[in-house]
Amino acid sequence: MSRRTERTADASIEAVRRAVEERDLPRLVGMLAPDVVFHRPATIRPVVGREHVAELLTALLEIFQNFRYVASLDGSGDGAEPFATVAGAGTGAGVHGLVFRAEVEGEPVEGIDLISFNAEGQLSNFVVMMRPLAAVLAIADAVGTWMTETAGSVR
Repeated sequence: MSRRTERTADASIEAVRRAVEERDLPRLVGMLAPDVVFHRPATIRPVVGREHVAELLTALLEIFQNFRYVASLDGSGDGAEPFATVAGAGTGAGVHGLVFRAEVEGEPVEGIDLISFNAEGQLSNFVVMMRPLAAVLAIADAVGTWMTETAGSVR
């Protein structure tokens, strides 16, 4: 990764971090690529497209309490590893990881957001992994309920 690409990716990941922690949905949605792919921890089928991912992010920002990033991974590597390919690397910016802690319905959640950017610096791929399983299932249920109540389209 070139120094310029590395600096751009670092600035982009920091912007994502701030937008999520500040719960600034308009700013976060503005960073999404039109064809962004969001891989959820409880389903195999990803959510694809800015509009659908924005809808999911709206739900998640309401469901998570006390959300905070506690560590980050630097995004080094060329994306040649099998998982990095799934996470959407190979764009020249690597895969960046943001480790988080939060609560859902009073229960603790830990996880990591694996994020990559396209050549234009837009968030193009978002993979979420969480533990424990009970929390993942509670979040999946809460998202389903939120979508039903708001007539959302992401399932």
